[in-house]
Amino acid sequence: MPTRLYPQSPAPPIESDSEFLTAFRDHEFDRDYPEDIYQQSACHWTPIDVCQMAAEWLVEKPGTRVLDIGCGPGKFCVIGATTTQGHFTGVEQRSRLVKAARDLLDRHRITRAEIVHGNITSVSFDAFDAFYLFNPFEENILPMLRIDHDVQMQPHLYDDYTLHVQQQLELKPLGTRIVTYYGSCAEVPECYTCTKTAYDGTLKLWLKTRSHHEDTEDATPPDPCRFPHLI
Repeated sequence: MPTRLYPQSPAPPIESDSEFLTAFRDHEFDRDYPEDIYQQSACHWTPIDVCQMAAEWLVEKPGTRVLDIGCGPGKFCVIGATTTQGHFTGVEQRSRLVKAARDLLDRHRITRAEIVHGNITSVSFDAFDAFYLFNPFEENILPMLRIDHDVQMQPHLYDDYTLHVQQQLELKPLGTRIVTYYGSCAEVPECYTCTKTAYDGTLKLWLKTRSHHEDTEDATPPDPCRFPHLI
């Protein structure tokens, strides 16, 4: 089996706690997962270059604590932890994906990333500075996006989880960063402003620019990142 260890690219040096960096191509990286997880990579797991850009947008300084909401097998957390100086935590409710993610972290001795087995409603947002979302809840309302049948999927769960994340993110301080990849971005509260986009607008950086109290008092023009048909 070919090695997954590659020399660091010519970028500013970082204090990585593992020699494991990124593969040259996604399929090489994803081959480190079990076959059934590898087969789902093209649809469900963030591409390496997108992971790198998203992590760079989120990690403003060493030690930034990033939460990946619905992390799957932990690919974004692995890339983020080995290409930035942030600390990455993923939350995932499917036990087989949690095991695959933890096995990968253990195999390559990556210590600045961890995977929590559980539901997003049981995670304290207070422990994190920045957040990543790649369509974490839409499989509840779009059956074609369903990963498997290991967990319950119901339309009302999309609403419940989206509202929960909105409410938690509203409580974060000004300047909090969120990166979304694809999806409706419904989890992002109105008090956040889209400040950067990449990959034809599918990757977005959001900053909290006003308090929730201000947002409810002052009407603001529609954000084109939320309503692309207005662009």
